[in-house]
Amino acid sequence: MRILIANDDGYLAPGLAALVEAVRGLGEIDVVAPEQNASGTSNALTLNRPLSVFHAASGAQVVNGTPSDCVHVALTGLLPHRPDLVLSGINNGANMGDDTLYSGTVAAAMEGYLFGIPAIAFSLVEKGWKHLDAAARVARQVVEQVLAAPPSGPWLLNVNIPARADADRLPRQITRLGRRHASEPVIRQVNPRGETIYWIGPAGDAREGGEGTDFFAVASGRVSVTPLQVDLTDHAALPSWRTLLEAAR
Repeated sequence: MRILIANDDGYLAPGLAALVEAVRGLGEIDVVAPEQNASGTSNALTLNRPLSVFHAASGAQVVNGTPSDCVHVALTGLLPHRPDLVLSGINNGANMGDDTLYSGTVAAAMEGYLFGIPAIAFSLVEKGWKHLDAAARVARQVVEQVLAAPPSGPWLLNVNIPARADADRLPRQITRLGRRHASEPVIRQVNPRGETIYWIGPAGDAREGGEGTDFFAVASGRVSVTPLQVDLTDHAALPSWRTLLEAAR
């Protein structure tokens, strides 16, 4: 078993070290992580400059790019072998609902999935690394279970873990993604040169967080496990669009 581990909080993040230790002994581990925090970079690849890689004291290979860069470079030439599993995290904060579209943590796992490799993204739902040890135990349990009876074909899981000391004893629930309200307004500031600058505002509250969603599971004291896919096609709308646009030719 060969396992590739990445993240979006950077190669020095406690969550990355915790995930590496959590799965130690389950296979041969390679760590390829971003040099700096790359939260919110989604599936971005760096195409306007070359990427550099250096070896950290921890043994990780560090890329001066995005989480997707890390996994992409690892799979297309950096590693001498193809991994059997890609893991990402443990993220400092939740990745639920619409967050998954922006998340570098989810994107790193998704990059492996796009290459046909099973992948899991792990997130600790509260920032600050509280009870990270318990979250790491959850990650170990999930990985052991999927390796014991792996589904056929590539698959992608998004796991959100409550920041609790007993997280590894909480029930797990298979969920769907909820939805958030729109982000809060931008934050205006003036820099030392007198120029107006803008910070992206915080994420909005849950708009659709009812039973069955990742938001509901975590709020109810469960570990949320959401199977993801990449197909963005609005299949239900295909007939109406065919009628509107194909018939107009």
